[in-house]
Amino acid sequence: MSFFEHITELRKHILRSVLAIAVVGVLAFMNKDLVFNTLIFGPRHADFPTYKAMCSLSHAVGLGDKMCFKPVEFEILPRQLGEVLMQHLYVSFWLGFIGAFPFIFWEFWKFVSPGLLDEERRAVRGVVAICSLLFLLGVLFGYYVIAPFSINFLAGYTLDGVVMSPTLDSYVTYMTMFTLPTGLIFEMPIVAYFLAKIGLVGPAFLRSFRRYAIVAILIIAAIITPPDVVSQTLVGIPLYLLYEISILVTAGVQRRRERALGMTESKVTRA
Repeated sequence: MSFFEHITELRKHILRSVLAIAVVGVLAFMNKDLVFNTLIFGPRHADFPTYKAMCSLSHAVGLGDKMCFKPVEFEILPRQLGEVLMQHLYVSFWLGFIGAFPFIFWEFWKFVSPGLLDEERRAVRGVVAICSLLFLLGVLFGYYVIAPFSINFLAGYTLDGVVMSPTLDSYVTYMTMFTLPTGLIFEMPIVAYFLAKIGLVGPAFLRSFRRYAIVAILIIAAIITPPDVVSQTLVGIPLYLLYEISILVTAGVQRRRERALGMTESKVTRA
């Protein structure tokens, strides 16, 4: 294919991806109460699954109600005319992106895969499902773990005489920041796999870089969470585990490459 034929083909995949986002986004827009009262405002409700799970865990380990807590009560007040509508559109778009992510990545893979060799396509079989699963796991982790603790920390951090009443724009922005970046960060093992396939990184490099990676992980955790130790720890631990998984993934790629190289040298020697 020529350059312009590639551009034309890419445009088709992009248009189909945008259409998928629009379809899911419209469905989200048509269910305003479900989107806001159940999803977006979920961490404000006392029956949110995270709070119930923490309380159950507290009783299971014999701590009674010590780990049980209720969300901080605060009101959300729109400050500008049209803010509710704009945030509704904003939330619908991001929910459309999250819901259509498997299809979007599938379209991306259909564009890229014809340029790969047969053995390369076999080596990454199931990449669409794995990437989609990791992304959705990251979003769920951000929604059920990071968001409730972070929102309660921010809402409870006040001064005497100050009434906490954030804008809808502020609340939605933080909810987005707690979920979408986490979904993308969970793709770390996939990124490491492809970097190892093209020879840019290996397990030895990642192991030697581990101490710097820990610092980088702490910085990332500090950026996407409020400045409290609990939230940063909740983010930092899974990020570090993902880094260790990335080391295992690159080690597997290196072993397969060495095995294939050994088989090739053996054939040459016999010849």
